[in-house]
Amino acid sequence: MAASPSVGGSSRSGGAIARPRRSFVFSVWAEFLGLLLFVAICNLFPNLGGNLNDGGLIVLGLILSLVPASLWLVVFYRADRMEPEPRQYVVAVFIGALVIMAALHQPLFAYLYAVDSWLYTYWWAQLLGGILVIGFASMGIVYLTVRALIFDNPEFDERTDGIVYAIAAGLGVATVNNIVYVVQHGGVELDIGSIRMVTTALGYASFAGVLGYFMGQSRFEKTPAYYLPLGITIAALLTGFYFFALDRAGAGQLTDESWRDLLLGGFLALVTMGAVGWLVRRSNEETLRVAQLNAAGDAWEPRSDSEAAADGGKEAA
Repeated sequence: MAASPSVGGSSRSGGAIARPRRSFVFSVWAEFLGLLLFVAICNLFPNLGGNLNDGGLIVLGLILSLVPASLWLVVFYRADRMEPEPRQYVVAVFIGALVIMAALHQPLFAYLYAVDSWLYTYWWAQLLGGILVIGFASMGIVYLTVRALIFDNPEFDERTDGIVYAIAAGLGVATVNNIVYVVQHGGVELDIGSIRMVTTALGYASFAGVLGYFMGQSRFEKTPAYYLPLGITIAALLTGFYFFALDRAGAGQLTDESWRDLLLGGFLALVTMGAVGWLVRRSNEETLRVAQLNAAGDAWEPRSDSEAAADGGKEAA
């Protein structure tokens, strides 16, 4: 995307205006609809893997694990023609987060924190562990990936780009979690397993989008030192609450009530992305308002020392 000129005194670099991204909005909605279609198709053929052995079920599960992320990348690629985002960067961020999560998953969750030994012991342990361990680790990986691979790149030229790239990183994290689940359980049932994969992808993508909003703001605005840590904290809190709510509702057990959990997960994800979209629009309006004030010469500017001294002399007289 071509960089736009900076506006207002608060802008850090070019492209401070976050223009409405029809392609981004379309991609989000198309992704939700596509994931629902994916689940519906899997449930139409629930016995597709019935004749497969354990190895075949694992291979099938691995393929299914890649579907949510692949679907979003394809939809975004098709939708972004009018406002082109470098596809290689989006894919690179997705792969980068996937590789980092794959490298750290076992050391972090199996050895360092050993979450399987205590996470599901008590409800409060599950909630706190979901936030402080899983939430912060996952969103930390999203942040590090976007920061290292694209944050300082000139192609990161709009606030909305932070959301786009963070969602790609979140899907990379979600894909690893789905793959780990498939391997640990020797494959998954096609119908209920597809629902779990979709709810996992929805959660990580949506809350990574929240973090992406904070990253987009900090890329172009002078923000306080606590701003990005606050974004990571909010995203981690949402991640922990999301998976805690789904597990308490039964999704973690992959019961026949998982359709209800899919609707709950979809609702929470849509609410989250709707809130992010509202924040972006509000930021757009404020940025454009400042730009119009500056263009009209109405923006506040500090007086020079000589002007202040002259006014002081007049008052004394």
